Amino acid sequence: MSRAPLLTFTDRGIYCPPGDFHIDPWAPVPRALVTHGHSDHARPGMGAYLTTDGALPVIRHRLGEISAEGIAYGTPRAIGPVTVSFHPAGHVPGSAQIRVEYKGEVWVVSGDYKTEADGLCEPFAPVPCDTFITECTFGLPLFRWAPQAEVIAAIAAWWQANADAGRVSIIGAYGLGKAQRILAALPPLGPLYAHGAVEAPSAILRAQGYPVPATLPARRGEVPAGALVVAPPSALGSPWAGGLGPSPAEAFASGWMALRGIRRRRGLSTGFVMSDHADWPGLNAAIAVTGASRVFVTHGYTGPFRRWLEAQGYDAGIVATQFAGEAAEGEG
Repeated sequence: MSRAPLLTFTDRGIYCPPGDFHIDPWAPVPRALVTHGHSDHARPGMGAYLTTDGALPVIRHRLGEISAEGIAYGTPRAIGPVTVSFHPAGHVPGSAQIRVEYKGEVWVVSGDYKTEADGLCEPFAPVPCDTFITECTFGLPLFRWAPQAEVIAAIAAWWQANADAGRVSIIGAYGLGKAQRILAALPPLGPLYAHGAVEAPSAILRAQGYPVPATLPARRGEVPAGALVVAPPSALGSPWAGGLGPSPAEAFASGWMALRGIRRRRGLSTGFVMSDHADWPGLNAAIAVTGASRVFVTHGYTGPFRRWLEAQGYDAGIVATQFAGEAAEGEG
């Protein structure tokens, strides 16, 4: 008789029947294990939360009064007959893959991840398993990232050119993770300013010891020519952005900038291809190193990526989620 799956896929999210817990659920459940603090993974209304020590402060900030506990990377925790542990995902500070073991069988839920170390968050750590549940936000061969050093050099050159022309530079970047990654990596070419939606998580991460530089608040009439302002993507093209100086230069840092159609739709002349998710080579390398024979894909180009994995000899399936398709307008 075949054994029931260790993890099942429900209308509330990924569920572990023997442990009676969910992973990154999107509807209220009694017990949630959460991979990181982005809003499509850490949702309100859970009875209790378990996440990493690094992710917990941002999650508390976002969700308010919750019953939540942090755990160190690699520390085993028994939940009924099941043993779980959290391992670095390299996505944003504190992000984790969740390892679930029961009766010698091991599943790993990746959450979101990237395989290139960024100098800010804990680097991705492969976790051997029998079954791997992987995101595939950028699961097409056209998505291939340049090394971070090259992208940061291009952003710095754009900033310097704008400064030489007496303009303020505004770069749109997701408020938790991407924004702090850019701030931490850029050379000190001039004053750094931040939108409030960027500074709030930056201050939390700074207090935790992550190397996020201090920034000044970006207010109308207070941002000098030559400064760089880091803001959420939604602020680009807004009256707020227009009020930061005469003809401010705007750009967007995202993996979605690899698609010219999205850049045109946003009306941007400048885009930098930079993502906190794994690219095509990164996804394939991460899956291979787990040693898993069965792979489920979620969040992204699930159909094409599943077919690719099947052609490579994997037993592959798809995990449906409420949030597939949202990343193109925000996180990326």
